[in-house]
Amino acid sequence: MSAHHQTRGNTDSPEKMLSMLLDGAVEVLDIAPDLHDTAIDRYGEVGTWLAENGSPGWEIHSQGSFLLGTVVRPNTETGEYDIDLVCKLPLQRESTTKEELKQRVGDQLVAYRRWKQRQGHTDGPESLESRRRCWTLGYPGFHLDVLPAIPDEDHPPTGILLTDKKLHKWQHSNPLGYADWFRARSELSRALLEKRLVASVAKVPEHHIRSTLQRLVQILKWHCMLFFADDTDNRPPSILLTTLAGRAYRGEDDLFTAVRNVLAAMPRFIERRGNQWWVPNPAHEEENFTDKWNEYPERRQAFLSWSNEINAIMDNLALSESKGLDVVYSQLVKSFEAGPVMRSFESYGTRMKAQPGQRLGATGLLSTTASGPLRKPNTFYGPHPGARS
Repeated sequence: MSAHHQTRGNTDSPEKMLSMLLDGAVEVLDIAPDLHDTAIDRYGEVGTWLAENGSPGWEIHSQGSFLLGTVVRPNTETGEYDIDLVCKLPLQRESTTKEELKQRVGDQLVAYRRWKQRQGHTDGPESLESRRRCWTLGYPGFHLDVLPAIPDEDHPPTGILLTDKKLHKWQHSNPLGYADWFRARSELSRALLEKRLVASVAKVPEHHIRSTLQRLVQILKWHCMLFFADDTDNRPPSILLTTLAGRAYRGEDDLFTAVRNVLAAMPRFIERRGNQWWVPNPAHEEENFTDKWNEYPERRQAFLSWSNEINAIMDNLALSESKGLDVVYSQLVKSFEAGPVMRSFESYGTRMKAQPGQRLGATGLLSTTASGPLRKPNTFYGPHPGARS
């Protein structure tokens, strides 16, 4: 039976139903509140150690999806969350090299890990390794990537310069400035402001509230991760999807409507400057998030293929709503992933059954035999982080 024709006095609109199902599915992939709080504690302790044992003026702060609230559990064997931190030293570019900067931060992290082990603490990092741009501390369910940085004196007050052992030049960035921009775009939603007002009274931590824009970005990242599971070299970077979504977002409160509108508008924010494709960083206009398109044209074609695919999915979902929840379920499973989708439908079914006078279709809300070419289930959903099927 179609949700649109179900008999109850307060029937969800098609858009609201699809929004709730998408939101419920991607929520499964969001970092759990307890793991989020654990990561905050670990990051806080690491930051305190660096600040107290490094030279005066060392600062540490989060960046990337953890700071933006758009984390999606990666489609990897372990399903570990990746949390990026910046360790900024108050040095001038002329006074250090990238190699020296990275080693200084690494030395302190080695000392921190040894101190945790000597103290007999069981909550310290299980591993520490050097990577291309950062030092990685491994914990159960997540890892912290610590990126050494110095101030970018040409872009005060929040611009930074990062190390990269594969590149000769310092890399520009401005994660705090970008987060301010993204937060302002999120707050175009009236519903978000109302949720935060209620949360402040109920004392719910703000980081446990997701805006429409945050959820929208998580959906785009999730589908992109699955679409490019076997072609990670051509997968568009998350920062590109986040930036295009943030620019295209116009404050819609309904998630499904917002996804469709944003996807339709995103191409307008891809610029052509001479013979170069450009999507500027809102917090650092000289940085181009599509610079690789100019070097590898196949990456632009890959982005367009993904964009066409997810647009078609949303169009099909809009059409399938009138055919009943089993058809919607089948469409979502074919396009996304069985585990998170099933959990979302179970939650939605529980909510529907609680409504007076609610009747379900003959096959039931959640038919586990729903047709559709199911993909092989991944391991990034499960009862606990890092769980394996």
